Amino acid sequence: MAKYILVINPGSTSTKIALFEEESVVFENKISHSTEEIHVFRDVASQFEFRKNLIIEAVKENGFDLNRLDAVCGRGGLLKPIEGGTYIVNDEMIKDLTLAERGEHASNLGGIIARDLADDLNIPAYIVDPVAVDEMHDIARISGMPLIERPSLFHALNQKAIAREVAKDKNVKYENLNMVMAHLGGGISVAAHHFGRVVDVNNALDGEGPMSPERSGTVPMGPLYKMAFSGDYTLDEIKKMNYGKGGLVAYLGTNDAREIVERIENGDEKAKLYYDAMAYQIAKEIGAYATVLKGKLDCIVLTGGLAHEKYLVSRIKERIEFISEVLVYPGENELLSLAQGALRVLKGEEEPKTY
Repeated sequence: MAKYILVINPGSTSTKIALFEEESVVFENKISHSTEEIHVFRDVASQFEFRKNLIIEAVKENGFDLNRLDAVCGRGGLLKPIEGGTYIVNDEMIKDLTLAERGEHASNLGGIIARDLADDLNIPAYIVDPVAVDEMHDIARISGMPLIERPSLFHALNQKAIAREVAKDKNVKYENLNMVMAHLGGGISVAAHHFGRVVDVNNALDGEGPMSPERSGTVPMGPLYKMAFSGDYTLDEIKKMNYGKGGLVAYLGTNDAREIVERIENGDEKAKLYYDAMAYQIAKEIGAYATVLKGKLDCIVLTGGLAHEKYLVSRIKERIEFISEVLVYPGENELLSLAQGALRVLKGEEEPKTY
């Protein structure tokens, strides 16, 4: 019989849900939350009942009986470092998601809501490849400052899902592939996938690596710490220059790639310089990660929303095609990726992991 899976992806101002019959969407909803609605809660965890009730209401409005579900799968949050895969939501995970000691983020609610709904239905609850996935080699953790260790924080859900798709298209196992993958979105993560594990990756959350539409990327340290102690800026202002108001937004006043490309086509040399600079930095980062795999690559993969942009992709490809075959898998489908992770476990293709 076909498996029915409800997937839940909470964001800061919305909760995206979808019902899947195997890998086919039965319905998909984006439940928006106004700033006024969210601000009445003291923290993310306290939004639990509010968001859960809206999800139940949305499912009923679509005419589906929750009792027909085989599993509920939520977006994983800021957990302790774990290896990639599909995890059963257990008591230890709920505790860490609720306490949020690694950070407050709406995605923490994914596992909490999934577990509560699943317990009422006596079915399993899962999360899949959360941002906390950490498979880095020890040598990759060394930063140069003993007080600071390089963390693994990246677009794990999409990178892992696309890696499996690439493997399927190549008719090999993900565990038998070497590839460098770049997720191109508001943030950019470039990772070395070595036989099924992400052994090195830039910290996309804090804006390490190439600049992106909204993040500064790695910047020269000297000027940065002089800024930090100049008294001219608060910590919050500097953080926003790095994350949210950095990169293309800082230079061009927009994070919309389509608008920037249109400006380039209309002869805007400033837009061209900074957009080309982002492509240059992405290509340079990909080249660096090729060295992690000692140049033995099966392919380089470009994914994420910006991989739809032909101008950007062409600028990156012209610098990296000498390294390996370049494949483009544009976009990201987080809801499908969550459903696929749960489905692999339900079908016995993969053992669920324990947190």
